[in-house]
Amino acid sequence: MGEHPEGIIYPELSYKIIGLAFEVFNELGSGHKEKVYHKAMAIQFKEALLTFKAELYHPLIFKKNNLEKNFFDFLAEESVVVELKRSDYFSKSHFDQLNHYLQISKLKLGLLISFTSSGVRFKRVVNLK
Repeated sequence: MGEHPEGIIYPELSYKIIGLAFEVFNELGSGHKEKVYHKAMAIQFKEALLTFKAELYHPLIFKKNNLEKNFFDFLAEESVVVELKRSDYFSKSHFDQLNHYLQISKLKLGLLISFTSSGVRFKRVVNLK
């Protein structure tokens, strides 16, 4: 499940996770709180037999001092940070948050998934550092 020959990172895993989000939306529809979608995605991860950690604590450490507390919505298969939103658009702060998580975790791929009023939107975010 690593890098694809064309350079796409974790293509099968990311497509599977995005598919799970579409299944959640197809069944629940729009208008729910983010935590409802979060709980539904956890159920989807379990049913798809994907290993995951929800609300994963990941501190930012500097010289053995904790500078910041961070909580990823999900870490799937120890490889992909998944951040859920409930918004019709992605803001700069959404991308900044996910980029920050990728940098502090040193992971290569994050998925930003938003449950909008009309469907699921998603963006793949690659950590280039």
